[in-house]
Amino acid sequence: MKTTVKNLSDTKVELTITLGAKELQDAEQVALTKLAKNMKVPGFRAGKVPVSVAMKHVDPNALGQQTLDDALSKAVSEAFVSEKIQALDRPAVEVKKFVPGKELEFTAESEILPKVTLGDYKKLSVKKPKVTVAAKDVDEIIERIQQGFAERKTVERAAKDGDETILDFVGKKDDVAFDGGTGNDYTLKLGSKQFIPGFEEAIVGKKAGETFDIDLKFPKEYHVKDLAGAPVVFTTTLKEVKEVVLPELNDELAAKAGPFTSADELKADIKREITTQKEREAESALKDELVTKLVEASTVPVPEILVEDQVKSIEQDMIQNLGYQGMTLDMYLESKDFKDREDWIAKEVKPAAENRVKAGLVLAELSKVEKVTATDEELAEKINEYQAQFGQKSGQDFTAPEVQRDIANRLLTDKTIDLLLELNVK
Repeated sequence: MKTTVKNLSDTKVELTITLGAKELQDAEQVALTKLAKNMKVPGFRAGKVPVSVAMKHVDPNALGQQTLDDALSKAVSEAFVSEKIQALDRPAVEVKKFVPGKELEFTAESEILPKVTLGDYKKLSVKKPKVTVAAKDVDEIIERIQQGFAERKTVERAAKDGDETILDFVGKKDDVAFDGGTGNDYTLKLGSKQFIPGFEEAIVGKKAGETFDIDLKFPKEYHVKDLAGAPVVFTTTLKEVKEVVLPELNDELAAKAGPFTSADELKADIKREITTQKEREAESALKDELVTKLVEASTVPVPEILVEDQVKSIEQDMIQNLGYQGMTLDMYLESKDFKDREDWIAKEVKPAAENRVKAGLVLAELSKVEKVTATDEELAEKINEYQAQFGQKSGQDFTAPEVQRDIANRLLTDKTIDLLLELNVK
């Protein structure tokens, strides 16, 4: 077999492969063995026809086609391996010359894993952020705890900010009720800003039993295009007003909130938790910055097939996440003023996909250069961690080889990023 390599670009290659009589004869024997398995010859059981007998009964056209298919498949695989080229998709094959039993010449074109030239990954200019916890951060958590143990008393007075109200309402545009604008026995805390501006303010001053209209306009940037900037009327009945009485922050409340003996102990624990969370977030942001800077410092050709895979992945994730919010992709595109899906893909998704591919390629190259590996014990621990975190909800079989390979790749990536952090942040 003779192979000639032609680089069409940094991410695409064309191999010209020539096979001689010996390779074609070998391929013919393989093809004949395959065809013999399904051949019916008097005196022989199905699948038991000897190759020597099959040769006398085989359809020459079928044998020629099977020989060609087998020769191409075997030669393509061997050629890419011998040239140490990693194809990213099934090579496109074009036969240039085929003389049965004598010569076969063809080309095989494919996108390939490109050569990545790393920048100086030990001197990336980043600064570790300083984590601080303000008193208001602790106070916000304390207030949430107080809200959880608050007493709610029904009152006859007019509603005011901070009260919890029970409402019925119907929202109409041009005298027609619109989707999502109706609520019955709806609990709304005034001042929570759950509704569009002006709605909660209109409840203030009203008493239980009153029915009234609230004239409003939806914000211009509202995610539903038909409602964005539109005037609407909410016919509203205030059914109940409850005063929310917060408990005092004291040792008794601390004991209710957890295994604490004093309010000071509760506040100290909250501060520790917030500090830990902020440190985690700061480290995650720092890692992202390091990867971005490494990509910027490196030369990273981007194979289109990998970008297309990431585009599909990003789109699927977006549709799923929007579904959790009660939105569709079309609603999102309208809210962000994209002309259509293609416009969104071109302006938002494809750039993000290209960045993901570049990051993956530079990290793979760095792990190879630095010989980053993961032990069987580390992999087993990571698989158990995923299983405990996601379990049956993910629908994945964590014993499946492909799932374990995916987890192993993630583990290797995480270890490589940890090394990048270690090399650049002392």
